[in-house]
Amino acid sequence: MVRNAIRSTAVVLAVAVLLGGCGIRRKKYNNPITKDTQQPDKVLFDKAINDIEHSRFEIARLLLQNLINTYDTSEYLAKAKLAIADAWFREGGSHGLAQAEAEYKDFILFYPAMEEASEAQEKVCDIHYKQMEKPDRDPMHALRAEQECKQLILQFPNSKFAPLAQQKLRDIQEVLADSEFRVGTLYQKKGSFPAAANRFQAMVDQFPIYSKADEALWQMAESYHRMGDRFENQQVTAYQRIVKDYPLSIHAEDARAQLEVMKRTVPEADTVAMARMKYELENRTNASMISHFWGLFRSRPDMRAAAKSGTPPMEGFRPRIPESVPPAAANPGALGTNEVSISNPGSDSEIDKGKEVRANVPGAEAAPATPATPAAPAATENAAKAPDPNDTAKQASMTPAQQKKEYQKQLKQQQDAVKKAQSDRKKKEAQQLQAVKDQKKKSRAKQDEQKQEQKQPQPPAPAGAQAPTPPAKQ
Repeated sequence: MVRNAIRSTAVVLAVAVLLGGCGIRRKKYNNPITKDTQQPDKVLFDKAINDIEHSRFEIARLLLQNLINTYDTSEYLAKAKLAIADAWFREGGSHGLAQAEAEYKDFILFYPAMEEASEAQEKVCDIHYKQMEKPDRDPMHALRAEQECKQLILQFPNSKFAPLAQQKLRDIQEVLADSEFRVGTLYQKKGSFPAAANRFQAMVDQFPIYSKADEALWQMAESYHRMGDRFENQQVTAYQRIVKDYPLSIHAEDARAQLEVMKRTVPEADTVAMARMKYELENRTNASMISHFWGLFRSRPDMRAAAKSGTPPMEGFRPRIPESVPPAAANPGALGTNEVSISNPGSDSEIDKGKEVRANVPGAEAAPATPATPAAPAATENAAKAPDPNDTAKQASMTPAQQKKEYQKQLKQQQDAVKKAQSDRKKKEAQQLQAVKDQKKKSRAKQDEQKQEQKQPQPPAPAGAQAPTPPAKQ
């Protein structure tokens, strides 16, 4: 009897799988057009919707694309574009979901005022929400899902999908906070207490409705305690937050006792926080033994402990500078702040003047002074010019386009000056070469005259006259 029942169940499951694979299984479409008409574009749309419901996604997309290309003035163009995105979304897979996201984004861009635009944004959020992995794995889809859910809440705050997106955002931030909590715990086990305290501090500030926020505060106080008495104030702040913001925590009594021992102020419990924690404890779903077992083989994160109430933070996650870092080292530009200021140097800065601006250069005084080489006339003339004090104010009042034009003008002037100096130098060299050639020519002509004079015959000397003595060889 039992064997026959098992066999019948196996046959039914096999038939269901075959029917689903053949496209006979029908899943109703969410956004049909109820208008009863026999217009050609409406007929095409209805046939495409029927194919989507029976998982014939490729045929449905071809029909919808044909409708868009053929009837460019049809009233069903927006619905057809949304149906193409829905076909990719139902097909699934990494490729199908990526195509669906692109189609949904196009639909929101072209039809932002339609009621279906909020649904398209909700589908984009759901695409990454379904692909999220466990906290100890790649958080890419979790971060994208958080971004898209925030976009839905901000862009369509009155939509019917806004409360659902808010709850999804709580689930997503539960996963992101759990990832940061695991990193902080790892740092603490390794003995890196400044890093652990910084992780816990940033995580609690960013995700206050995280299910283990009270545990993170307790571990943060322990890390500050291990770092020494210099961080006693930070330790006290962590204990006070546990007592005030998490009054039903298992660490609330211990935190209150620690504050009394340290002779610090014990704050009163916040009534709103107490009511929220009561609601969370009453509506939290506890996992069974089977769920714990099968959770080892699932890639999806466990989000049963995520908050069911409270406003999720809308700001992005920003890591903090550890308290162990001195303010001067954290930001040398502005003591005691975490903001860095950037300014562009003006045209009359020390670097532009050509001076040595480095302070206390080792060996600068002991280095021998090198003799100054004579500069070119053009360079000397440019260096002798004093900078105009109005240039800085003039450049500051210019637009970027005007500054670019002015820079190009100055660059052209410098290039023209260099070309003129090169031309003058070449002319001077040519003149000097011509002068040398003329001098050689005159010297050669003089030598020729002397040779001609020596070749001329001399008159005979008179009798009795003494012959002239030849000049001595030098």
